[in-house]
Amino acid sequence: MFRKPYSSVAELLAGSAPLPHVQVAGWVRTKRDAKETAFVELNDGTSQDNLQVVVDKKGLSGEDPLAEIHTGASIRVEGSLQPSPASGQKWELSASSVTLLGPADAETYPLQKKRHSLEFLREIAHLRARTNTFGAVARVRNTLAFAIHEYFQNQGFLYVNTPIVTGSDAEGAGQMFQVTTLPLDKVPRNDQGEVDYGKDFFGKKAHLTVSGQLNAETYALALGGVYTFGPTFRAENSNTTRHLAEFWMVEPEVSFLDIDGNMDLAEDFLKFVLGRVLERNPAEMDFFNQWVEKGVVETLRTVISKPFARITYTEAVEALVKSGQTFEFPVQWGVDLQSEHERYLTDVVYQGPVIVTGYPKQIKAFYMKMNDDGKTVRAMDVLVPRLGEIIGGSQREEDLAKLERRMTELEMAPEDYKWYLDLRRYGSVVHSGFGLGFERLVQYVTGMGNIRDVIPFPRTVGNAEF
Repeated sequence: MFRKPYSSVAELLAGSAPLPHVQVAGWVRTKRDAKETAFVELNDGTSQDNLQVVVDKKGLSGEDPLAEIHTGASIRVEGSLQPSPASGQKWELSASSVTLLGPADAETYPLQKKRHSLEFLREIAHLRARTNTFGAVARVRNTLAFAIHEYFQNQGFLYVNTPIVTGSDAEGAGQMFQVTTLPLDKVPRNDQGEVDYGKDFFGKKAHLTVSGQLNAETYALALGGVYTFGPTFRAENSNTTRHLAEFWMVEPEVSFLDIDGNMDLAEDFLKFVLGRVLERNPAEMDFFNQWVEKGVVETLRTVISKPFARITYTEAVEALVKSGQTFEFPVQWGVDLQSEHERYLTDVVYQGPVIVTGYPKQIKAFYMKMNDDGKTVRAMDVLVPRLGEIIGGSQREEDLAKLERRMTELEMAPEDYKWYLDLRRYGSVVHSGFGLGFERLVQYVTGMGNIRDVIPFPRTVGNAEF
């Protein structure tokens, strides 16, 4: 049976009684020296708070046993867990022995006891998880990831792994990373002078996926409810605080589910995962509420506690036009809603989360179910306060003839999607699903201003470090 070699800082701080003998290992956050006593703040990544280690130098062997222990060093401590007389902490560790495991040079270690800018920490992403901010982000991200699986497993969904390399563009946007083994210094060409992809690894043009949705539909139309949770890629030349070239997507697909059921699923799912974070990461959320985004905890409680308003795109446009507000992007029927419009609806008009449905077909993807008016589709966007859109989804078009007509309108090649059309040719049923960008969710929960700070190693335009 596996047993951890050391007690964790988290379990020691949560203890209910003194312990005569414990062992703990971690990294030194700070060391405060006095003549006969030293105070070491130790963190092992399990807790937002540090464990204070009190070292009586006279009780340790050696001239100065702590001389080589500096901020950033890793150490092992043995001793007894005692009530702390200091305010703000329940326990402290009275050390009987301290062992240096891995030294850290005091002159060059970049994480000293001061505030570091997030921009600087991006340059040392291999070390930034040792800071309070990024340790908290990592633990919240972990809770959210587990809660996503927990929710769908509780609902009886199957977890499906969809391809990362694909020959289909799910969104039809063309912003895809190409995958090839062709020699770029001597690309083979056919008689027409075009690139001969028949000589490529897959025998055809291939890309990194932008979505697992189309593949997930194949399993939903055999197994009922499924979900994907994996990496996706967009070659979008957007150098903003909201865009990544590599990110993770959560995409459930459910057979026999219409747009109304899809809205119910999205609302229930979002409330569940947000509730799990408030329940399991109170210290981290207090930290974000105090130091990163004041009011973030109350915003999440609002989303959890209030029923989501449900309006049509037409009603949304009417409300925005009647508001008299001057928006950077003017509002009229037929244009896609921007973040400023979405936030106005959630923060001002409805003062809570909103689901918008019935978008114009020209601003939505080919696979969305057409409404009877011939102008709108059964799409839905879930909007939340402070952010705007957090989930996008739709009822999928299950009618073969209608889907083929829509693809023809968009000048798509049906032969490239023969396998997808077969789902409508053989036993088609009403089905729906949605997508949630995982990093957007983490950014929303933590209040972090830049999406590059909620993924361990961000991939953006001109940046593929670490």
